[in-house]
Amino acid sequence: MTGSTYIEFDKATATAKKLIRSGESPNFGLLVICGINLGLRIDDLLNLTFDQLKRDEFTIVEGKTKKQRTLQVNDNIKEALRYFVDNLTYDKGGHPFTSQKGSVYSVQHVNRLMKQHFPTPKNVSSHSLRKSFGRRVWENNGKSDEALLYLSEIFSHSSPAITRKYLGIRAEEIRDIYLNL
Repeated sequence: MTGSTYIEFDKATATAKKLIRSGESPNFGLLVICGINLGLRIDDLLNLTFDQLKRDEFTIVEGKTKKQRTLQVNDNIKEALRYFVDNLTYDKGGHPFTSQKGSVYSVQHVNRLMKQHFPTPKNVSSHSLRKSFGRRVWENNGKSDEALLYLSEIFSHSSPAITRKYLGIRAEEIRDIYLNL
């Protein structure tokens, strides 16, 4: 597998909740929760607003593919949003993923925060959130080919084989063969 790797879903969730509850970095914590629960590319994630996240579902046009995509706001995201209810930006429906100065995070800033809060695995980046979403969907659906088919559609991949490679599944299976001898 090349590029970034995924983060264990439960580890990412626990870290994000801690960042929100402690007040250390609530906006970044919410970004992690949204990233691993929506599976969006980082540019699309950074463009979300509180207005969208306050709904049960919303539709975006993905930046890279220009395809329309309807997303569900699940209980994990709703729980994370409770912290922001008294926040003026939340009330006005503005961007949730902003610095203390009020500017929307850059991808580079998100990558620095990812490395800071998730020192392992080594190749972590903003893209790890999308991969973590994919791994969770695949694992929750019995590591099935059907799950890969759904994910290839969600990720706009041309085939489940590309999704399998994207998620690093084949490399992991081959490694496990040697470890289980």
